[in-house]
Amino acid sequence: MIRFAILFGLAFMFLLLHRTGDLDKYINMRYAYLSVSAIVLLALLSLYQFVKVYRAEKKAEEAASAAIGVSADGERRAVDVDHNHDHEHNRVHDHSHDHGHGHGHDAHTHTHEDHFHAHGDHDHFGHRHGGRTRWRRGFTYLVLAVPIFTGIFLPVATLDSSFVKAKGFSFPELDERRKDAGFHQFLRPDTSVFYSAENYDRVKQKDMTDFAGLQTVELDDTNYLKGMEVLYNYTDEFMDQTISFEGFAYKGEEVAASSYFLFRFGFIHCVADSGVFGMLVQMPAGTLLSNDDWLRVSGKLTREYYQPFKQMIPVLKVKEWERIDKPDDPYVYRNF
Repeated sequence: MIRFAILFGLAFMFLLLHRTGDLDKYINMRYAYLSVSAIVLLALLSLYQFVKVYRAEKKAEEAASAAIGVSADGERRAVDVDHNHDHEHNRVHDHSHDHGHGHGHDAHTHTHEDHFHAHGDHDHFGHRHGGRTRWRRGFTYLVLAVPIFTGIFLPVATLDSSFVKAKGFSFPELDERRKDAGFHQFLRPDTSVFYSAENYDRVKQKDMTDFAGLQTVELDDTNYLKGMEVLYNYTDEFMDQTISFEGFAYKGEEVAASSYFLFRFGFIHCVADSGVFGMLVQMPAGTLLSNDDWLRVSGKLTREYYQPFKQMIPVLKVKEWERIDKPDDPYVYRNF
């Protein structure tokens, strides 16, 4: 029944994440069909395991009932056999006692000790082997049970600036492409890791057509990651154009007093390739913000040399801004 509980628990956990809407904290909902498939598969496996255990218990009960019937019948026959055996034993024992009692007794004793010794060895090694197997099986069940327990009973944490501070963030050279699709990205979205160089060139040019010719580029929840990647790939094409987007403030290293990074956490496919994406913004003089303050900003796109990265990066000179409430879903997702 433990296997049934594990399989059912996994299915229930995924179903609960769907019902509460927390699944988008782990994957891009574009791939939600995968979790639905997992729920169906796990439910079928748990049903199969339940039926298997039920049949095994039913068979054991039938075997036990049959054994009880055989035992009762055997007891009745044993009474007659024992009565006849007593007479035969007394006659044979008297004869054996006269002819070879000493030798027969020694042989019997030796055989009994050998049997005891062999039985003891078998029990000892069998017990050790069974103990190791049970311990390993128990550990495996524990490993599987922990994520089920945490997924069902613990609240889903939302990432914030503390994650950025703990991890730090890096910004590779513009022509450098990381080939590790599981690498947590920072600042600049980069889907090149999912394509060959030739295919990525076609993809980024296609994405560029969605924003080319716009006087004002407004990034929202649906196009944030795609638009931000376009702005980094084609910064020169959008110089001095008006850009607007939302995000949470983070005070990075070696930035001017009124400059902040404005970020959104985003998923390209799932939490494994998630990252924090945005750009450096120059706020009006005297603006004081705290980490995790949510803002909506609008301004002109420029470039600036950022010493920690030792390169030029896009910078938004903010003309208008306002504080906003944290969105119900603070994450953004890549729509290919």
